[in-house]
Amino acid sequence: MVSVINSVETSHEDMIHDAQMDYYGNRLATCSSDRTVKIFNIRDGAQTLVAHLHGHDGPVWQVAWAHAMYGSVLASCAYDRKVIIWQEGKHEWEKIHEYKGHDSSVNSVSWGPSEFGLLLVCGSSDGGISVLQRAADGRWEAQKINNAHTSFPIHEDHLQLVNLMLISSRWDAGFIPPHLHCLYCFATGIPGALFLLQMQEQEIPKSLQIGCNAVSWGPAVSIGSLFGQSPQYIKQFVSGGCDNLVKVWREEDGQWKEEVKLESHSDWVRDVAWAPFIGLPICTIASCSQDGRVFIWRSTGSSWTPKLLHKFNDVVWHVSWSITGNILAVSGGDNRVTLWKESVDGQWACVSDVNKGDDSGLRSSI
Repeated sequence: MVSVINSVETSHEDMIHDAQMDYYGNRLATCSSDRTVKIFNIRDGAQTLVAHLHGHDGPVWQVAWAHAMYGSVLASCAYDRKVIIWQEGKHEWEKIHEYKGHDSSVNSVSWGPSEFGLLLVCGSSDGGISVLQRAADGRWEAQKINNAHTSFPIHEDHLQLVNLMLISSRWDAGFIPPHLHCLYCFATGIPGALFLLQMQEQEIPKSLQIGCNAVSWGPAVSIGSLFGQSPQYIKQFVSGGCDNLVKVWREEDGQWKEEVKLESHSDWVRDVAWAPFIGLPICTIASCSQDGRVFIWRSTGSSWTPKLLHKFNDVVWHVSWSITGNILAVSGGDNRVTLWKESVDGQWACVSDVNKGDDSGLRSSI
């Protein structure tokens, strides 16, 4: 059974969107719609604020720690279309790189395996995915996969608008009621604002379902070479988007290519998580969606097989694996965090259920 052992008062001035512990579990990074990132030391049940990072001009959606062998390095992404990489110096945290290669909100960042150096993948609402890598001379190089989760360009004649309203910059698609079936886009010329376009149809045309919501790196070693004389290293990651698809990408000859397209969800894929390598000759990916379903994808070669973990009664926002890769945490719109474990017969069972609904400090503390 799992219980809440500590609550961290962050003093963020708006909604918290992400919280991540570092490699050693001693530091916590949080990000918020107040446009800031905060870093805390967490020891002996107490927390100390060590950094309050300003650099984004919109809600910050996600943070990610690099491997500890590269020091204290943190990436953040935000609605302002920027990715910022921070590093702890001798006396304070500093910005070491800012990437502005996307045309819309950057929703997700994930660091690659430590074997490849500092390697970061970023997913954006413009439908593109960027891969950033620090070169030997300290420069950051970028490769962009355009239209990774995009069908066709949006044209004005596709829209039959029945309502147009302006909403605050701290809102994102996650807080728009699902029954509105709306398309959200960046409103150029109006700083910090979103236009909410409500459709006359019951659902958005497939040509308008654009954007990457989540990215996650896969293991560095190919499962086909685990028992060979020398391991075969590969760069691969998984993404999920508003086209209801989960996609696996692999680098070949210096170029990123779509390896496989996984179709089982019936609505936007909200998060994906590639399970850590634990020595078995199998790859495992978890995905969750606006449709309330969580799938476990398995592969022992070139093909992937989905297994429905559970059908929840609300949207599922996040999935996250334990460091050993055998327990999956799932959080959703019902304000619950559930932990799932696979039995010896291949069936997944809920082993813990933490209800956060009674936490009155949910918005500003975690």
